[in-house]
Amino acid sequence: MEHRCIFAGFGGQGVISMGTLLAYAGMLADKNTTFFPAYGIAMRGGTANCTVIVSDEGIASPIVTEPNVLVVMNELSLTHFQSAVTPGGLLFVNSSLVSKPVERKDITVVYVRATGIALDHGDGRMANMAMLGAVIQKTGMMSLEVVFQAMEKTFPAKIRSLIPKNQTVMREGAGI
Repeated sequence: MEHRCIFAGFGGQGVISMGTLLAYAGMLADKNTTFFPAYGIAMRGGTANCTVIVSDEGIASPIVTEPNVLVVMNELSLTHFQSAVTPGGLLFVNSSLVSKPVERKDITVVYVRATGIALDHGDGRMANMAMLGAVIQKTGMMSLEVVFQAMEKTFPAKIRSLIPKNQTVMREGAGI
């Protein structure tokens, strides 16, 4: 199975971190992976998105123009990317920040209260982990345990103490 993912939001929402963590976890799960980040000109508040492909087979190109998994953390990203999702694909929406309804009927929409879950645990910056938990659970592309192992490798030393809290938020996002 090949999961062609786009993660989109604004700078500071951890969009690039989600992609990095997923790509690294994919490698730990012995999958073929690609990761391609794209940033706007502003570090915080500007646009941010990345593409990640996780596949059981070889990957011909790291370019994702027609994702079968789209994650939008804000309304602008929904407006910009929703038309690109392949019919039958998955669209994950941060329902804490996106009030605009999804108009497409040919895709599965998963609303995740990502920012709300993170705030319930004391830090809105963990919204990306709540969302990634939902993505992992719904797609089944790998186990959460593999993603937890990847956290140990990808989180900078100064925030490794926050891994257990991030794992709790990820489990809640996954609904487990």
